[in-house]
Amino acid sequence: MVLVAAVQQATEDFIRKGQEIADENPDVRAEMLTAIEDVRRTGDDMYAASSEFAGEPCSASRRATMVRAARALLSAVTRLLILADMVDVYLLLRSLRIVETDLEHLRETSNQSDLTRCFESYGDHTVELNERACRRQVDLIDPRRRDEIAAARATLMRINPMLLTASKVYIRHPDLGSAVENRDFAFQQVADAINIISGATQATGSSEPLEYEGPGELAAALEEFEKKVLIDPHEYVESRVRPFLEERLEHIISGAALLADSPCTRPDRRDRIVGQCQSVRQALQDLLSELGRSAGRPDRSQALNESVRSLLNGTDRLRHELRQAVVDHVSDNYLGVEGPLDMILSAAREGKEAQVEALAILFHEHVTKLTEVGQLACSMSSEDSVKLVRKAAGQVDLISAEVLNAARSLSFRPQSRVAQENLEVFVGAWRDAIDLLTLAVDEITNIEDFLAVSEGHIWEDVQMCLQAASESKPGEVHKSAHSIRGRSGRVCDVVVAEMASYEPGPYVDRVNEAVTVLRDRVIPHFADTTDNCVNSMSNRGGRYNEAELRDVANRVYESVRDVRRAVVHRVDESQFPGSYGSRDRLGGMFDTLRHASTGSGAAQDHGQENVIEEVDDENNQRRLMAMLPAQERERISEEINHFIEERQKLLRETVKWDDSANEIVVLAKQMCLIMMEMTDFTRGRGPLKSTMDVIKAAKRISDCGQKLDKLAKAVADECPDSNTKNDLLAYLQRITLYCHQLNITSNVKVNVQSAAGGELIVSGLDSATSLIQAAKNLIIAVVLVVKASYIASTQYKRGPGQRAVVQWRMRAPGKKQLYSPAVQDDFGVIGGGPEGGLMRHGSHGQDTSQPLRELADFDQGQDETFA
Repeated sequence: MVLVAAVQQATEDFIRKGQEIADENPDVRAEMLTAIEDVRRTGDDMYAASSEFAGEPCSASRRATMVRAARALLSAVTRLLILADMVDVYLLLRSLRIVETDLEHLRETSNQSDLTRCFESYGDHTVELNERACRRQVDLIDPRRRDEIAAARATLMRINPMLLTASKVYIRHPDLGSAVENRDFAFQQVADAINIISGATQATGSSEPLEYEGPGELAAALEEFEKKVLIDPHEYVESRVRPFLEERLEHIISGAALLADSPCTRPDRRDRIVGQCQSVRQALQDLLSELGRSAGRPDRSQALNESVRSLLNGTDRLRHELRQAVVDHVSDNYLGVEGPLDMILSAAREGKEAQVEALAILFHEHVTKLTEVGQLACSMSSEDSVKLVRKAAGQVDLISAEVLNAARSLSFRPQSRVAQENLEVFVGAWRDAIDLLTLAVDEITNIEDFLAVSEGHIWEDVQMCLQAASESKPGEVHKSAHSIRGRSGRVCDVVVAEMASYEPGPYVDRVNEAVTVLRDRVIPHFADTTDNCVNSMSNRGGRYNEAELRDVANRVYESVRDVRRAVVHRVDESQFPGSYGSRDRLGGMFDTLRHASTGSGAAQDHGQENVIEEVDDENNQRRLMAMLPAQERERISEEINHFIEERQKLLRETVKWDDSANEIVVLAKQMCLIMMEMTDFTRGRGPLKSTMDVIKAAKRISDCGQKLDKLAKAVADECPDSNTKNDLLAYLQRITLYCHQLNITSNVKVNVQSAAGGELIVSGLDSATSLIQAAKNLIIAVVLVVKASYIASTQYKRGPGQRAVVQWRMRAPGKKQLYSPAVQDDFGVIGGGPEGGLMRHGSHGQDTSQPLRELADFDQGQDETFA
C-alpha cells in the first residue's frame, strides 16, 4: 500500500505539471488536456486495481487486472510525454523565429539609437534561445546532433560582440567595403547557427558521419596496411594480393614523401624517412616472395613469420619518423603565433593602408601554415580529438579574413573609436581561436615526441646563438635567443597542461618542480644575459662575457632536458635498458623507439640445434600475441572465458548502483575496465600495444586498489565489530595481494623460438596466462569488497549526524524505446523482448539475516519489476 500511495502521488504531480504546460501554451491546450484526462483516468484505475491486489496478492485475476491498468497508465503517460516534448520543440522553434526576426531588424537599422534598441531585444531573445537549446541538447540521444547544437550555441554567444561592433562600424562608415564584409560575416554566422539548431532539433533517424570526423589519413593507412599483411598462406592469391598491397604501400610512401619534402622537416629526418620507405618497400617484397613459396600450406613457417616481423618493424620505425617530422612542424610553427598580427595592428592604428595590405599577405601565409600544420598533425593521429583540430582550424581561417577586414577599416579611419573597438573584438576572437587550435594540436601530439624534438631544436638554437656571438652578430644572437625563450616557454606550457590531467602525487610534483626551475629561474637569467650580450656587442665593439653566455645557454638546454626526463621517468629506468637515461647529450630525440633484435644464435644445450630469438621490441608484443599458434590461443581463450565470467559478476554488482555518490562503485568499474584492456592485450587486441603499456596499466590498477582500500577501510571503521567488518577487512587484504601479483605478472614477454621444422613455438605463454589469472583473482576480490561494503554501510544504523562514507542508491533505469513494432500482446501493448512479459511478484520475501543473498538476487527481481 505504500507503493500504491507513491504511484498515486507521482501521478498527481505528473498531472499538475502537465496542467501548467497546457496553461502556458494555448496552441496545444486542447490536446494536452485530453492527454491529462487519460492519465487521470488510468491513474485512478491503477490505484483501484493495485489496492485490490495488495489486499489479496495471491489472486491471479487481480494480478492480471493490475498489470492491464499499469500498462494503460504507462501508455497514457507516454502520450503526455510525447506532447510535452512536442511543446519543447515548438517553443524552441518559436525562439528561433523570434531571433531571426530580430536579426532582420538589426540588418535594417540605419542609426546608432535604433541599433542599440534592436540589439538589446536581440540579446534578450538570444539568451532565451540559448537556454531552450541547451535543454534540447541534453535531451537528444544522438551525440553528433548534441555536438552540433553545442557548437551552434557557442557560435551565437561568441559572435554577438562582433555583430554589434561590425554593425556600428557599418552605420558609421557605410562607404567602407571592409566594414560591409565584417557585418555580413557576423550576420551569416548567426544565420548558420540558427539553421543548425533548427535542423538538429527536427531531425529524425541516425545522423551521418561529418566530414571532420575519422582518424588521420596517413595513420589510418598505415594501420590498415599492417592488418592486411597478416595473411595466412592458404589464403594467398598472388594475382590479387600483390598488386593490392603494393598499391597501398605506394600510397603511404607518397604521403610520407610529401611530409619529408616540407620545409620544416630537418635534412637528417628527411633522409631517415626516405631510408625507411625503401626498407619497408623491400620488406614487403620479401614477404610477398615468402608468401608465394608458402602458398597452400596450412601452417605459417618460421621464415614467413620472420618476414612479417621485419615488415612490421619497418612500418613502426617509419611511423615514428613521420610522427617526429610532424612534431618538427608543430615546434617550429606554433611559436610566436601573434608576430604578424602585432605588426598589422601597429600599421592599422597608424593609418598605413599600404603597409596593412602588404602585411596582410604575410599574415595570410602565416595562418595558412598554422592550419596546414594542424591538418598535418591530424594525418598522423588516430585520436578522436582530431575533429576538434579540424574544426578549430576552420574557425581560424574564417576569423583571420575578418581580422584583416577590421584592420583595413581602422587603417582607412584611424581616428574612429568604433573601428578601434571592432578590431579589438575580432582580434580577441582570433586569439581565442588560435589558443583552441594550439591546445587541440597539443592534445593529439605525443608529449614525449614533442619534448624530444623541442630539446633537439633548442640545442640547435643554442649552437647558433653561440656561433653568432663568436662572430659578433648581435642581430643573430637576439634572433636565436628569442627562439630559445619561445621554445622553452612552449615546453613549459605543454607540460603544465599535461600534468593538469594527472592526479596529484610525487610524479606530478617532480615534473612541476623541473618546470618551475626552467620558467622562473633559468629563462629569466638567460634573457638578461643575452640582452646584456647584445648591448655589449652593439655598444662596445663586440666585447662580452663569452663564458657566462655559454654557461647560461647550456643551462637552458639542460633544464629542458631535465623537464623531459621528469616527464618520461614514470618508472625506474633501470628496468628498461636503452631508455631516455642512456641517451647522448642531445637527448636522443631521433631514437625514441627501440628496434627489435634481429640477431640469432644457436642453442647448444643437450645437442639441440634450435635457433632462438628473444623478441625485445616493446611495440611488437601485441602483434606477436595475435600470431600465436592456434593451440596456444585456445589456452589463452579458455583463461579469458573464466575471466569474463567473473567480470560479468562484477558488472552485475556495480551496474545496479548509482555511482554519482559512490566512489567504491566508480573505482570497481575503473579496475574492471583496465583489467579488460590487459587481458585483451594477451589476445593481440585492445589499446595496449606494448609490455610497457601493460606495466603502466598495472600501476593504474594498483593506484585504484589503494584508493578502494582506503575507502572501504573508512566504511569498516563505521561498522561495529562484527563478522561483516572482519569479512570486509579480509577481502581488502586480498585486494592488496592481487594488485601486487598483477604488478609482477604484467611484464608479459613473448619469446619466440623456431624448431627444426620451422614451427613457431611460444615459450612465454605462462606469463600471459598468469596475468589473466591474476586479473581474475582481483576481479573476484573486488566483487566481494563491493558486496561487503554495501552490507557494512547499510546493515547497521549510524548515530545522529553521522554521514555515510558512500551513498548506496539504486541506479535509475536507462532510456528505452517506448514503442517497438515487433510484437503486441492481447492488450495491444508492446511485448518485444523480455520487458514485455507480465508483471511477476517475487515469490521470496526479505531475509534480513542473509543480506548477501538478497543483494545477489537483486538483478532478477529488478528485471521482473521493470517488466
